[in-house]
Amino acid sequence: MNEQLNPWFDATVQQLNDPQNQRVWSVIVSLFGDLAQEKGARISGGALTRIITPMGIKPEAIRVALHRLRKDGWIESARAGRASIHYLTEYGRNQSAAVTPRIYGRSAAAPGDWHVLIAEDGTGQSTLDDVLLLPNYVSVNRTTALGHGPVPHTLDDLMAAEVSSIAVPGWLKARLFPLQLCKACKELQQDLEQITPPPSRLTPAQTGTLRTLIVHRWRRVVLRHPDLPPGFHPADWAGETCRALVFGLLDQLPLPELAALDAPID
Repeated sequence: MNEQLNPWFDATVQQLNDPQNQRVWSVIVSLFGDLAQEKGARISGGALTRIITPMGIKPEAIRVALHRLRKDGWIESARAGRASIHYLTEYGRNQSAAVTPRIYGRSAAAPGDWHVLIAEDGTGQSTLDDVLLLPNYVSVNRTTALGHGPVPHTLDDLMAAEVSSIAVPGWLKARLFPLQLCKACKELQQDLEQITPPPSRLTPAQTGTLRTLIVHRWRRVVLRHPDLPPGFHPADWAGETCRALVFGLLDQLPLPELAALDAPID
């Protein structure tokens, strides 16, 4: 099967591609996070090229992106005979693992134990800023944060109060889910809705291309907002519809075996 002669594949790649916001290093991070996150998982340079070039990315851009990722400590490269192989470093695996629950969660978060932290204007700001680096906190304003989980007892310069119920005003929803994010999410929904079911026979590399595009587009939506239950979502938020479409399509594109990515094409 010639990888270049599959009309459904070509049309779907074009539908999912986002060349205006295509950072090649970020595409590679999405690829490794989906296909080769486990320790010992390795992808050859040929397989990377076969997966990524259908997106309109040149081999030279892939080499530059790999150089950046090696320099930043994400990826290591080695030689295997005449071929190059690439794999996530321990740092890269840890970074990928940290966001995997957000990317691959099949339902929105549903925390029920909320608390509020309030800093005195000026003096407690640095402590609150440190707290906001944690994934279970969101900023309400410059002196107030909302978090879920146990109330911390080690932040003496912050006021802490448990919350039994929350009313989320429109201005906070708009702050947490800004217009550009809502627009990107809606565009992803529209693109996914136009994709017909995959044909029965795709090559492993084609499957890798499609999974990478889907995960990359979804990752760029889901990691740009806090993990919050539906009560915090604006009325026009398409995130949960997108989530269902993403996993409906990924379920039809099972993860390819890494060895199969280098297998000869029939």
